[in-house]
Amino acid sequence: MSDIVEHGDTVTVHYRLSSQNGNEFESTFGGEPASFTLGQGELAESLERWLIGLPVGENHVFLLEAGQAFGQCDPALVQRIPLADFPAGMRVEAHTLMEFSLPNGTRLPGTVLEKTASEAVVDFNHPLCDCPIQFEVEVLAIRRPEIRPPGSR
Repeated sequence: MSDIVEHGDTVTVHYRLSSQNGNEFESTFGGEPASFTLGQGELAESLERWLIGLPVGENHVFLLEAGQAFGQCDPALVQRIPLADFPAGMRVEAHTLMEFSLPNGTRLPGTVLEKTASEAVVDFNHPLCDCPIQFEVEVLAIRRPEIRPPGSR
């Protein structure tokens, strides 16, 4: 068995997401590393694919165009929602990130772009859509599943 990342592995990593000009959005370097299982939705699929094949102990920096990272913004994901549809007592304010619950129980983040007396305009696109990013990652450890998921090596 090799010490490279494969689909279905649980990996422990340090990672950093930043704009390509160096503005940092999120980082575990200098703090606790993150652990997640590839293919379980714990990390964006668009970032997971860059981990496949990486060995333990090496630091890699990927310069990703928007389409390789969080995609292009979709205007259809900006929606007008009547304030009456929000739970009673929930504060709805412009320029805030909120979590919404779908009827099937799925949770979805949305950014309130504006609020009027009767509705809120909410953007359900990823906050980093349309942004080229720098994804830096160091794989610290790999734990293999006992049974490999379908489609893995």
